[in-house]
Amino acid sequence: MTGSIPYFDGHSDTISECAHQGWSLRESGGHLDLKRLGRFQKAAQVFALFANAARFPAGALWGECQKQHEVFLAELSKNADMAVQCRTGADIAAANESGKVAALLSIEGAELLDCDPEKLETAAAWGVKLINITWNHKNALSGTNVEDTNSGLTDRGRTFAAEAARLGIRMDVSHLSDPGFWDLAEMGLGPLAASHSNARALCGHPRNLTDDMFRAIRDSGGAAGFNLCDEFVGRAASLDDAVRHIEHFLALGGEKTVALGGDWDGCRLSCGWRGVQDLPQLWDALEKRGYGRALLEDIFWGNWLRVLG
Repeated sequence: MTGSIPYFDGHSDTISECAHQGWSLRESGGHLDLKRLGRFQKAAQVFALFANAARFPAGALWGECQKQHEVFLAELSKNADMAVQCRTGADIAAANESGKVAALLSIEGAELLDCDPEKLETAAAWGVKLINITWNHKNALSGTNVEDTNSGLTDRGRTFAAEAARLGIRMDVSHLSDPGFWDLAEMGLGPLAASHSNARALCGHPRNLTDDMFRAIRDSGGAAGFNLCDEFVGRAASLDDAVRHIEHFLALGGEKTVALGGDWDGCRLSCGWRGVQDLPQLWDALEKRGYGRALLEDIFWGNWLRVLG
């Protein structure tokens, strides 16, 4: 069934694992690799550069970000027959036509750029399409859903977000504090993205989106990627639980908003899944509930293409 399904996913930590575990992007024992992505009808994956700031000495994160970017480029060079970096919708279409995986780049946590608005010029030159203002640890830009949860964007955070928008980099609200989310939404900088977040109404974890947050993303013209992490779907979650999150967002008028954001290689997967090869189960479950192909193609492909293409 994989060959009849498109695939566009907003979040994977696989490049970090390639950098630190010596994995190959071509084939690995993780949640995804190019061989498995290549089995889809067409495939696009956003690969995040990510590092836990608590595990690095002060001042080391920018060097780590550069190292992971080099790994990203090296893996694409070694596997040029299977994947190519894409910056635009035209690039993605060209990758599809050549039978290659479209690889897009994101940064998870602005601390990897030293929270420095000037380093966004370099990120834009790299082709970064999305950037999370925070990961779990608070930084100079904002509190998070884990630390300093009542603090929103600082003045520096507002400057950073405005500069990212000027450069065409979408703001990713996954991991951001609730006040930070609303500060960013009120800036009106264009489509918001939640690359890997679910419905808080169904699973109360603060990493998930409230209904009002989802509506704000919807109204901005953005997208929210459904996260397969069991912590955010619900402990011991089943495929039915996963479907309920997507249906909840659809009920909020999210046909052009809800997308995929698996959090591949960054979490323990729900539904007993082993990796991206199991994703057709989600398509099949939605199809059996009566959802048509046009809607499923938006969820599995078109909504991210519109926001990131």
